[in-house]
Amino acid sequence: MSDFTISAEEAAAFGKVAVLMGGDSAERSISLRSGAEVLKGLKAAGVNAFEIDLCAEGADPVEQLLTAEFDRAFLILHGRGGEDGTLQGLLEMLKKPYTGSGVAASALGMDKLRCKQLWIGAGFPTPAFAELNDATDLNQVAKDLGFPLMVKPVHEGSSIGMSRVLDLGQLKAAYEEAAKYDHQVIAEQWIQGAEYTMAILNDQPLPVIRLETTHDFYDFNAKYEANDTRYLFDHQLSDQRYEVLQSLALRAFQAVGCRGWGRVDLMMDSQGEFQLLEVNTLPGMTDHSLVPMAARQAGKSFSQLVVEILRTARCDRER
Repeated sequence: MSDFTISAEEAAAFGKVAVLMGGDSAERSISLRSGAEVLKGLKAAGVNAFEIDLCAEGADPVEQLLTAEFDRAFLILHGRGGEDGTLQGLLEMLKKPYTGSGVAASALGMDKLRCKQLWIGAGFPTPAFAELNDATDLNQVAKDLGFPLMVKPVHEGSSIGMSRVLDLGQLKAAYEEAAKYDHQVIAEQWIQGAEYTMAILNDQPLPVIRLETTHDFYDFNAKYEANDTRYLFDHQLSDQRYEVLQSLALRAFQAVGCRGWGRVDLMMDSQGEFQLLEVNTLPGMTDHSLVPMAARQAGKSFSQLVVEILRTARCDRER
């Protein structure tokens, strides 16, 4: 693919672009890596872009946004405070166009519990689950859902705080580990089957990726550090099943109210049916990340990808 640059007219229309990264969530380090790649890609395309680390040492995130001069924002924070509608709400108040989903969809996408409840209400398939707290009867959870189980903090990403559990003792330990990250925790029925992810750009699906890992599941290390994780565009699906997967992922994305870009993760169960795992409204953009891989498979360079995302920036208050 040849180098991608935008016209002087489009660069002027974009104005000064702030790449917002960092934050203070458990995913801060990944956000900084993603942000550095996005900034490099935008600059290579001719965009007048600069970075703002919202939680740099000694910096006040709100003060930075109030005093910085920019025309639109490219959001690449991961986790709470950046991906959950909080930052989006502040930018709405400032009337600054920004990339990614709006306030409500960001909040829902970050909340695994309520996102699953919405999908269930809409008739979409997602693994059975139970909420966990200190008063939960774990014996009943094990009876209802069986083993293995996946235990997850409700408001974390990048597989942080997640555990695969095989028995009651592990379930208790996994709950205690997840509760270190979040006051809300869920246990989810384990799906034994192929794992897929589909990126979405401006309401159009990008090529589906089938994931293979030697780990118990696609955990933090498998996502960002391991070199033996396999990202396969040989999805091993018939054309009809591939279309079913694409349609389900896109409809699930739209049901949450997501816009601009994002990613939906799914698995195929033992009956060959797809099960929705979660939606990512601000996915990673590191050298190990899935959206750039899918875009590359579709013939888009990284610079072209980030510019296309930037083109979707908007502010709901300005509509």
